[in-house]
Amino acid sequence: MSSVGELGCTYAALLLYDDGIPITAEKIATVVKAANISVESYWPSLFAKLFEKRDVEDLILNVGIGGGGAAVAVAAPVAGGGAAAAAPAAEEKKEEKKEESDDEDLGLSLFD
Repeated sequence: MSSVGELGCTYAALLLYDDGIPITAEKIATVVKAANISVESYWPSLFAKLFEKRDVEDLILNVGIGGGGAAVAVAAPVAGGGAAAAAPAAEEKKEEKKEESDDEDLGLSLFD
């Protein structure tokens, strides 16, 4: 479970990144204070240290990838061809459609 301080600093860092402003502890603290969110004093500096070492875009794009071994697993289908990577995506879409139809059968629609 995330604390309010973590979430506040996360959104502050994303806001700064989106506006092209360098992410520093002082700027994160300023944004959080302007949003009227109280955070422990260590959160802005922890987030600033993180973004000194890691690129925000890199973190966003790799949010679903696990440890170091996952990058190899993702790169392998690309080298082998696009068909192997497309097959799991098609299966996921079929599952989503099946789940949606189950909800309709139970009469759980919000607009009935």
